[in-house]
Amino acid sequence: MAGNLKITDVERIVVAVPFTPRCEIWNAREVYQWRITEIIRLSTDSPGIVGFGETIIHYTFGCVSDEAIERVMGGNPADFLGDDSLGAGLQMAMYDVVGKALGVPTYRLFNLPSVREWCPISWWNIDFPPEEFAAEAKEALEHGYTSYKIKARPWWDVYEQVKAISNVTPHYFELDLDWNQMLLNAGNATPVLTDLDEFERIAIYESPIMQHDIEGHHQLRQKIKHPIALHFGNPPFPSTVRDEVCDGFVIGGGVERVLREGQLSEAFEKPFWLQLVGTGLTTTLSLHLGAVLKFAQWPAVNCLNNYADDLLVEPLTIQGGYARVPDGPGLGIEIDEESLIRYKMEPPYKLQVPRQILSVVWSSGHVRHYKDMTQCRNDALTGNVPAQEHGVKMDVKPDDGSKDWVELYARTEIGPVIDQL
Repeated sequence: MAGNLKITDVERIVVAVPFTPRCEIWNAREVYQWRITEIIRLSTDSPGIVGFGETIIHYTFGCVSDEAIERVMGGNPADFLGDDSLGAGLQMAMYDVVGKALGVPTYRLFNLPSVREWCPISWWNIDFPPEEFAAEAKEALEHGYTSYKIKARPWWDVYEQVKAISNVTPHYFELDLDWNQMLLNAGNATPVLTDLDEFERIAIYESPIMQHDIEGHHQLRQKIKHPIALHFGNPPFPSTVRDEVCDGFVIGGGVERVLREGQLSEAFEKPFWLQLVGTGLTTTLSLHLGAVLKFAQWPAVNCLNNYADDLLVEPLTIQGGYARVPDGPGLGIEIDEESLIRYKMEPPYKLQVPRQILSVVWSSGHVRHYKDMTQCRNDALTGNVPAQEHGVKMDVKPDDGSKDWVELYARTEIGPVIDQL
């Protein structure tokens, strides 16, 4: 049937999916726009053969363009498999519709043998206070997760965060820490990571220092116990494997890119995380990719747990730290059409985020106030704050309309405001 299939319509449906209550509060500082996803409904000339895809439009390897839609109209969806230029949602819908037409699951379309029916999967959160991380970890266990990946940041006490999570989880629960390079260099990172090595829950460190720092990674790997993961491609892959820069990778992007980088990782026996962010649709595509990529051995990061609704009629099966790969035709899931109506939004596709002042407080009494996370992060990456100290915390101050708040915010718009308690 797929040989004669023709695309007759590509519909865009943009929805604002709510976060869970805790994520709603803390995601507001940095990833609030991840609520917005564009659902693609791909129709064909064969009755009942309809495909779906998803694009988190403010966090994607590629949005779906008008040109891409025009290019595929009237064509055979099988001709567009593996084309990353289509954008996330349209490419996903192509795999869904071709799989349905052939009566096979999406992973059968990747031209690789299946290696697993259950894929490791991770709970994920942006940076939270220790007690909030602990609450999330308890929820993760209740939902069948045994791995948790968190953002480690210089404005939180990472040791207290790890202790809080450790206190509410069993010994088999694993914790991965992602600094996004904010420890800056091996001199900063070595004492932090060697101390963290002593915690039973720690499994992997991601991007602790600048990814391009080959010598720094050499030094770190000689001194610490746990693996270091870097985003694939920085440093360039040949240098990474030749110079033994890291133990594994973070891999994401379009299907063609993921399959290519996943097979390169396998050739050099480097495990990796699949990192494809979205609701139940994107998570499902990640599972299909994990089904055929042998070294997708680290728990996939899809951020599904951040959403209060997965947009699916039946949720994915997650237990014992693994998610089951759907074996029905295409993606093997059914979209909850009512949720697309319930959450539909009109342009412009951007949510209004309330103004906040972010105040980082160190145990010495030193305080730095920021207007947003971009300013705060840039200050840290410039080396203007301690890389990691005990007792540091971030206070979030919403706009209360007071004169003091308004005046302080105006000062932060010029630059970080330094203060003392």
